[in-house]
Amino acid sequence: MDPAAMDPATMDPARAIEWAAIAHQETMNEVMDRGDSAVQQFYAGASVLVTGASGFLGKQLVEKLLRSCQLKKMFILLRPKKGKTIQERLEYVLSDPLYDVLRKRKPDFMDKVVPLEGDVADIRLGLSDEDWFLLTQEVDTVFHMAATVRFDESLRASALTNVRGTRECLALARNCRQLKNFVYVSTAFSHATEERVRKPVLEQFYECPVPPAVVIGMAESMDDQRLEDITSELIKGWPNTYTFTKAIAEEVVRASSTELPVCVVRPPIVAPSFYDPTPGWMDLSSLSGPTGILAGIIMGILHVFYVDKHSKLPMTPVDFVNNATIAAAWDAAARRQRGETDTPVYTVSNKDHFITWDFIGVLMRTEGVKFSSPKAVWYCYMIEVTSNLSYTVLSFFLHYIPAYLMDTVGKLMGNMPKDITSYVAVFRKIDKFALIYRFFLANEWYFEDDNVQTMISHIVCA
Repeated sequence: MDPAAMDPATMDPARAIEWAAIAHQETMNEVMDRGDSAVQQFYAGASVLVTGASGFLGKQLVEKLLRSCQLKKMFILLRPKKGKTIQERLEYVLSDPLYDVLRKRKPDFMDKVVPLEGDVADIRLGLSDEDWFLLTQEVDTVFHMAATVRFDESLRASALTNVRGTRECLALARNCRQLKNFVYVSTAFSHATEERVRKPVLEQFYECPVPPAVVIGMAESMDDQRLEDITSELIKGWPNTYTFTKAIAEEVVRASSTELPVCVVRPPIVAPSFYDPTPGWMDLSSLSGPTGILAGIIMGILHVFYVDKHSKLPMTPVDFVNNATIAAAWDAAARRQRGETDTPVYTVSNKDHFITWDFIGVLMRTEGVKFSSPKAVWYCYMIEVTSNLSYTVLSFFLHYIPAYLMDTVGKLMGNMPKDITSYVAVFRKIDKFALIYRFFLANEWYFEDDNVQTMISHIVCA
C-alpha cells in the first residue's frame, strides 16, 4: 500500500480507525501466542461443544477459541439446510472473511473441527446414538449459544428451541463423563421487563414466570390457534416470545446447577467487532438488530426511527462478549475451587461507557459526510421520535415519498440495485422492524455487571 495512503491526516476516517485497531492487535497477538494466561491454560487440551456456531455470536466464538487456545477438539452442532450437507454448511460458514486471520496463523485449524448433524429444537438434539455417545465420552466444556432470536417468532417455535433445546443440551452435559463447565449464553434482556424499566437488573436468577415443564408441554401438545390466543397474556411483562423463553431457559439452567457445573452469560445488544479478529466484522444476521439501524443511517436509507434519544444504549462489540464468554467458564471453575456455591451469572454490560442515540444522531447530522458509506443513496442523518404520530408523519415524507420516486425512476431507467426490488417494500419492513424494537430502544435498564468486573480483576491477577 502507498505509504501516503496510510497517513492518518489524509486517510479516510473509517479506514484510519480500522488501521489503528489493526496496529493494536499486534500487541494482543504477541501476548496470545505465548499461551500462558490462566484462561488459555484452562482450555489447553480441551474438547468443546458449541451449539449455534453458525450464528453471529457463535461464528466469532469459534474463531476466537481456535485462534487463542490449544484445543484438542471442537464439536459443532449443525443441521442440514437449503440442500446442503453439514460438511458443506461448515465449509460455507468457515469461508467467512472472519476466519482469514485464523487461516493465516493456524492453517491446519480445520483438523480440530468436527461437525455433527443435529438440531437443538429436536429431542436429544437430533443427534444419532453414535454421536451422542461420542460427545459424552469426549466433551468437557459446552457452550450452548443456539436459539431462535426472532422477536416475532411463535411461542411454540421459541419454546421448543430456546427452552426444550436448553433442557436437551443439559441432558447431554449430564452424561458427559468429564464435564468441567456448561456455559449458557442468554441475554441481558431476559428479565428486562416492563416493571423493571429504569431499575437495576442484577446478575442473579429471577423468579420464573411459568414453570419450564408447563411451557414445553404446551408447545408440544397445544394446537396453534389456542397457543396463539394465550400468548399475549402468558408473556405479559415481556415484549416478545424471545426474551420470555430465554428467561424460562435460565430457570432450566438454574435447576440443573445442583448437579452440574453451570454458569450463565448475558450479552446486551451485540455490535460489530471492535478489534478481534478484524475491526468492524459483522454477520448479515446482525442487520436485523440495532446494528441494522446504524447501517441504514450510513447508507442514507433510514432517516426516522423510534428511539428515546436520551436513553443509554446497552451495546457491546461481539469480541468483548465472546472474550467474557470464554473467560466465564474459567472463572466459574475457579469460583467452585474456592468453595463458592452460587451459580454465577455474568452480564456483559458497558454501563460505564454508555452512548446515547442523541450522540449518534448529532454525530451523523454534523459529521455525516465523514462517516457515511461511499454507496449511500442519500444524505445520512436520523431523526429520533417516541410517538406514533411523529413516526407516521415523518416516515411518510422522509421514507415513503422518496421511496416511491426512487422506485419509479429505477424502473423507468432499469437501474434498480440487484438486491432491492422495491424501496417501498424496504420501508415497510423497516416499519415492522421499528415496532418490534421500540420496547428496547425507547426504554432503559441498569444492567449490573459486578461478576464480570470481578472476573476481569481475577484475570489481571492470575
